[in-house]
Amino acid sequence: MNRLTTSQGTFELARFPEHPSDPFRAWDAADEYLLRRLTDPETGPVDLTGTVAVVGDRWGALATALAAHRPVQISDSYLARRATQANLDRNGLAPDAVTLLSSRDTPPDRIDVLLVRVPKSLAFLEDQLHRIAPALHAGTVVIGTGMVKEIHTSTLKLFERIVGPTRTSLAVRKARLIFATPDLELPRTPSPWPHRYELSGDVGPVSGRIAVNHAGIFCAERLDVGTRFFLKHLPTRGGSVKVADLGCGNGVLGLSAALANPDAHVTFVDESYGAVASAEETFRLGAPEGAKADFLVGDGLADLAPGSLDLVLNNPPFHSHMATTDATARTMFVGARTALRQGGELWVVGNRHLSYHTHLRRIFGNCTTVAGDPKFVVLRAVKR
Repeated sequence: MNRLTTSQGTFELARFPEHPSDPFRAWDAADEYLLRRLTDPETGPVDLTGTVAVVGDRWGALATALAAHRPVQISDSYLARRATQANLDRNGLAPDAVTLLSSRDTPPDRIDVLLVRVPKSLAFLEDQLHRIAPALHAGTVVIGTGMVKEIHTSTLKLFERIVGPTRTSLAVRKARLIFATPDLELPRTPSPWPHRYELSGDVGPVSGRIAVNHAGIFCAERLDVGTRFFLKHLPTRGGSVKVADLGCGNGVLGLSAALANPDAHVTFVDESYGAVASAEETFRLGAPEGAKADFLVGDGLADLAPGSLDLVLNNPPFHSHMATTDATARTMFVGARTALRQGGELWVVGNRHLSYHTHLRRIFGNCTTVAGDPKFVVLRAVKR
């Protein structure tokens, strides 16, 4: 946990789930820059008496600091949502001080101040700006923020095309602000998302099926190489087994399991609201008649009963925003072991250099290599 001091106050903040050894803070210089700008006497403080919407607040730092103004937070991340709730609580703020909306929820009808934490995914930014643009009016203040390495010419062009004339600030501590002025005469085109594509004919049971990808989903316009490799080596389980597609993305792994075994019950889980929506649409389009599935936005398998699963399929992410880390994978592996019954199996695909086998042996006490190529490896761990 760390302490953020701003003109709005001093706040104790942490990411979620909170780990004492986590080296990353719940905010960065871009968040601080934006909060300073809102009260800067030289440029004139921003009037926050109307509806304030905060998009892409990564761990709730912005929403917590602005809680006195009762902002609306719009996020695709379940973990960011939980972090916001926890940070409000640890700072003695009312749980309803911030209205929490997911990226799939309908945004407010009118927004007077729009604050955007620039996301890693340009596609997600595009989709969110399209969804929010109808709520902007001529007097809406629009400010984006991000680290210099996160803001590109393409980022500014998106604001120009969907919101209106755009300019940037000088860089401060490697952070930059984006200022856009709503142009109500811009044509209101619908978002181009979700994107759909047909899977190739060499990826097992899902060959030729349609994958649905909402904005911001990893490799939204094509099947990523790791998943393609994994699909060729998935286990086959007969009978009424319970399977989880952990970190499901667009859900092709879980769909493959359902096609290979129509009696399986597949749970699709991801911390991204857009990912779970993608997986549900992919499943509905391609699943066999009568296939059984649940779709869960959550913190890994934490909401599933211990010992309730027979098989977990996992292609874990190795980035947390701009940071490369295996912390998410390790958390997923521990959660999988808890959710599996005795004799249940976790199957994982990952880049060779990530050395997931080391973590799996430590957590499960065993790990075998199912398949590999020069870049990827499929691993299997059994709960003894």
